[in-house]
This record gives sequence, structure tokens and C-alpha cells, in this order.
Amino acid sequence: MAAAPPTLDWERELAAQGYLLVAGADEVGRGALAGPVSVGIVIIHASTATELPGVKDSKLLRVPVREALVPAIQDWADASAVGHAEAHEIDSFGIVGALRLAGNRAMEQAAAVLMPDFVILDGNQDWLSVPAQPDLFGEAAAGPPAPWRIQTRIKADMTCLSVAAASVLAKVERDGIMSGLAAQFPAFGWDANMGYGTVAHRAAIAELGPTDHHRKSWRLI
Repeated sequence: MAAAPPTLDWERELAAQGYLLVAGADEVGRGALAGPVSVGIVIIHASTATELPGVKDSKLLRVPVREALVPAIQDWADASAVGHAEAHEIDSFGIVGALRLAGNRAMEQAAAVLMPDFVILDGNQDWLSVPAQPDLFGEAAAGPPAPWRIQTRIKADMTCLSVAAASVLAKVERDGIMSGLAAQFPAFGWDANMGYGTVAHRAAIAELGPTDHHRKSWRLI
């Protein structure tokens, strides 16, 4: 039985609680060996937004369908953006730090158009908020509070339409980046594997060595 499509049910519940501007956020590329990690952000007026047929978690959509949905999502959203963190930034800051960097790059673009009241993050980890930093006495010193509330939600990309829409934007943009890089580095098959660790991809790394687009701090072989 096919999974039920994502809805605006939770976004509308949030609107009823006073959170009128809701952002859905999702990441793509977390487990890849090469290429950026990318975060999509979609912001909607939760009380007035209408359903957007055909949108699902990006992994459940065929490539032509995903690509065809992008302009519809961009028209449907009140604000949207995709941010990226490159392989060298993943090596420098770790995957969670890189997700935060990509997410805040996306949010900076989207929030310049419309500032959300509430952010729904797919998964069970808040990788968007800036963690508290210890002060001189070792106590956690909170940074300036974000102007929005954040809540994680497992499988939000399957159930929340704003998050599913964000996943499609992030997936299509990141896939486009990897396909472009594949023309420069054809041996790694990035136009097919999108940087993930297939047998052929790992074999090419073993034979040719990693590129500057590989996450060199990871176990690549």
C-alpha cells in the first residue's frame, strides 16, 4: 500500500497555536562520500496555504517528476532557498556543523523575504540551532535567541508538506551540482550515484585517489 501523501495538518495546527509563518527544512547528501550537504527551506503562511498535489519526500519521486515540481513549489512557497556546505567544510566542522552552516545559509536567504515563527526539522536532531558556547568559567553561555521556535519531527518529510517540498528543492539542486561535477570527474559516476558510496564509486577512489570534492576525513575506501 502506498504511503499517504504529506499534508498541511501539522502546519495548520501550528497556525492555530499562533505560529502563522512556518518553515519546513530538510537536508540532502548527509551520507554521501563526495559533494556538498544541502538544506532546503520552504516558508509558508500556514493558515492560508493550500495543498500542493504531487509533492512527496524527494526520495519517493522519479527524477523528471522532482524536477518538474521545483517551479510549482517555488510559486507555492512564500519564501524558499537551498544552502550548501562543501566537502572541505564538512571535513573542517563535521557533518552536524556543516548541516548547520548549510541550513543557516538557506535560512538567511529565505528569511530575508519572510521571517518564520516556527521551523520544522526533519529527523530527531536539531542541526540548525547554534549551540551554546562555554564561557571563561566553563558554563554554557547561550547566544542570541533565534527569532523562531524549532522542533524536530521524525519522518516529517513523509508527513509535513512544507518539509517534503523543502526536500525536493534540496535534492534537485544538489543533484544538479553533482551532475555538473560529473562532467569534470567522469570516472566517479557522480551523475548516477550523486556522490554516495557505491561499489563503483569506491573502486574509482581506490584507483584514482580522492578529489577536492571528496570528504577526505571520511572512510572513503
